[in-house]
Amino acid sequence: MVTSFFIKQFGCRATQADAAAIERQLRDRGFAAASEAACADVVIVNTCTVTAAADAQARDAIRKLHTRNPAARVIATGCYAQRAPEELAALPGVAWVVGNSHKPEIPWLVDSIRRGPAGNGANGFVPASALGDENFSLLQGPAKILSGNIFEQRVLLGAPVVGGEGNHTRPVVKIQDGCNSRCAYCVIPFVRGRSRSLPAEQVIEEIARLSSVGYREIVLSGINLGTYGRDLSPRVELIELLGRILDQTGVERLRISSIEPMDVTEELIALFAMSERMAQHFHMPLQSGCDRVLAAMHRWYRAEHYERRIELIRERLPDAAIGADVITGFPGETDAEHGETVAFVERLPFSYLHVFSFSQRPGTRAAALANQVPAPVVKRRGRELRALGEKKRREFRRSQGGRVLRVLTLRKTKDSPGTTPALSSNYVQLQVQSEIPPNEWVSVRISEREDAVIGEMTPSVTAGAV
Repeated sequence: MVTSFFIKQFGCRATQADAAAIERQLRDRGFAAASEAACADVVIVNTCTVTAAADAQARDAIRKLHTRNPAARVIATGCYAQRAPEELAALPGVAWVVGNSHKPEIPWLVDSIRRGPAGNGANGFVPASALGDENFSLLQGPAKILSGNIFEQRVLLGAPVVGGEGNHTRPVVKIQDGCNSRCAYCVIPFVRGRSRSLPAEQVIEEIARLSSVGYREIVLSGINLGTYGRDLSPRVELIELLGRILDQTGVERLRISSIEPMDVTEELIALFAMSERMAQHFHMPLQSGCDRVLAAMHRWYRAEHYERRIELIRERLPDAAIGADVITGFPGETDAEHGETVAFVERLPFSYLHVFSFSQRPGTRAAALANQVPAPVVKRRGRELRALGEKKRREFRRSQGGRVLRVLTLRKTKDSPGTTPALSSNYVQLQVQSEIPPNEWVSVRISEREDAVIGEMTPSVTAGAV
């Protein structure tokens, strides 16, 4: 009987890429992907730990999975498993907790289930002594914890993500992992390790393969994408990689995920402006529009530097989408400083915001600060920023009204009969007024209704459309 597995996914595109790599390896070993966790022999829970809410969500999911399928072996992995493995090991049903430091070994662990309990291992796994000290540095606790020094990790685990956003239409390729920065609020460097990059040749090979089988838009992702290639020998810059991808592959549209503002250079913007194949979309984390708060966060730019990047983008790409992350309620943030952020966002041409309430992450500098902002104040500020983000989103949509855009159709959902979801180069998400297969280029004229952006079919793309 074939052993089945199910991967329950939480977190960012980087963790999704990790899960895709694990799934690929398990399939290569002959395992079958179950349609749902309730009928799987092994359930892998790939966790996030960026906020306390993310931790709670993972714990709740594991409890529910165990209740619905008590016979399944649960493997908890990901960033939460790296940060606090003992917390996950204490949950009912968890057989193994595998930190990011040992995540590449998960296929081996699942394979041990198929070999059965011949070695009298708990839950049908081989005995811990058989794992060896070379690959597994720490074994402890009732559920067996496999974790070690993440800063010794040199493997970049990942495979193209062809699910999630776009639903099998826009693969996400992780080309970088880890982070060498130490922002005061962020736990990610401590659970993902140092910055490391996928060699350019492998990136190009993967994108060429995806393009050759019919994918038209590919998204490049990383934890700190702008640092791509600085660890390689010889060193490779992100802009060099982008140029090689455009020259050496047939990808029709290339989109980059979040990139730090100081990595958005005039040279990079010029590349985007020169090639219609580069998606006109920049997501630059802001976090705060107040210089004192940015300094306390250990961010390495100030509001005027960030604003200059937006000006440079607008000078070359007036219709580009510009998105930002903002953290509200950082310790010590006053109402006046929050007001500085609101005013900063208000006057600049953002297309959307991702707003996060500050969350104390154990081991970070900010977690130990005494001047924590009261929760009701954080919630109020968050509501204000989210309302502002929605206003910015509506304004950007309105600015695109009447333009003809070349959009990529996505996979339909059941609740949109007669229309097809689609996405433009500059990140306008809309409904085409026709039923069209996914992964097709169509030209549409943009109009906005109260509840959605509508794209009416046009015969051809006009000059300057994206």
